[in-house]
Amino acid sequence: MLAEIITIGDEILIGQIVDTNSAWMAGQLNNAGIRIKQISSVSDEREHILTALAEAAKRADIIFITGGLGPTKDDITKKTLAEYFGVAMVENAEALSNVTRIFERYKRPLLAINKLQAEVPENCEVIINKNGTAPGMWFNEGGKVYVSMPGVPFEMMYMMEEEVIPKIKALFKLPVIIHKTILTVGEGESFLAERIADIEDSLPEYIKLAYLPKLGQVRLRLSAYGNDETFLREEVDEFAAKLKQRIGSFVVADEDIPLEKVILNFMEAKGLTLSVAESCTGGYISHLFTQHAGSSKVFYGGAVSYSYELKESILGVKHETLWQYGAVSEQTVKEMVEGALLNFKSDYAIAVTGIAGPGGGTPDKPVGTVWIAVASAQKSVIKKFTFGNRRQQNIERSATTALFMLNTLLKDVEK
Repeated sequence: MLAEIITIGDEILIGQIVDTNSAWMAGQLNNAGIRIKQISSVSDEREHILTALAEAAKRADIIFITGGLGPTKDDITKKTLAEYFGVAMVENAEALSNVTRIFERYKRPLLAINKLQAEVPENCEVIINKNGTAPGMWFNEGGKVYVSMPGVPFEMMYMMEEEVIPKIKALFKLPVIIHKTILTVGEGESFLAERIADIEDSLPEYIKLAYLPKLGQVRLRLSAYGNDETFLREEVDEFAAKLKQRIGSFVVADEDIPLEKVILNFMEAKGLTLSVAESCTGGYISHLFTQHAGSSKVFYGGAVSYSYELKESILGVKHETLWQYGAVSEQTVKEMVEGALLNFKSDYAIAVTGIAGPGGGTPDKPVGTVWIAVASAQKSVIKKFTFGNRRQQNIERSATTALFMLNTLLKDVEK
């Protein structure tokens, strides 16, 4: 079964908000066995919406629509849907009761404009919004299902989880969709593709392989489609094992989690702790770790030490080292990582110093020059990298590279 998602709103098209609804919906629908054919964002214009609906009906069995259900004049989704189906607007008693109840709860007057929320196309089945005033709408027309929901994320999410997906499962026999993700670091997409070309060529038609590259990382996702879940899982696991064996040390996880979470899980299981000394990454590595619940079991914290003074006072980098070799040097990053281990009393530490750009480079240390050190009491690894001239990419590449170096060190030391 194929689905299409249409998000409606000028605010998406001008970049005022990010369309997080589509990504969340796609994940939920995929888990239910529904494949997404296309995702579109359209403006608050009648003709644009009508065209999007007509085109979606040619491609998909179920069309999901979010946005444009508010009480103001710029919210035209309901009237446009009525025009699309050639029906009139009617007041729905259950929807009006819900709107009235909400306004009474908050002791607010129910204005005429608010009552308009209860008007819906006459051919729809109303989905009561238990978190807001705009009702959802279910249409079954011409062999297609259309589901219109509010654009407010938590309102839409509740409808999807509690009403829409259970209804779809009850009405349709859905296939099984199995995904398995392998996270690799340190090998480019094209090199990976060449390395595993024969395995990819041997995949049956019901299993697809996708490459999902990110700075310094590539996720490989195997997706299987069919009706026999046990068989599909066995097949996917078999091909995943072949891929991992072929790719070797570049594999860091065989589940869909980010690299820093792989490290946190490993270190927590071993009872190990970590600290950081960041310069050019400006706290980004710390952010990657601390965005995960429970990170405090492993991650002690660290220092964001841009200046010479902080490198000296917090990390214990020698004044002479900084003035003789500079902040971006092997000698400085070595003393930074040693200072983190000593002062923060962690089992492992990461240190990064470099020139993120776009300014600050010199002929011998151009923008993108980064020194990274990872260390434990037993072993340290220090490497120099030359990335590009884009600041944000340099920060992200430095962080990813540092994490990969730490993950490798952990495997070497904690065997």
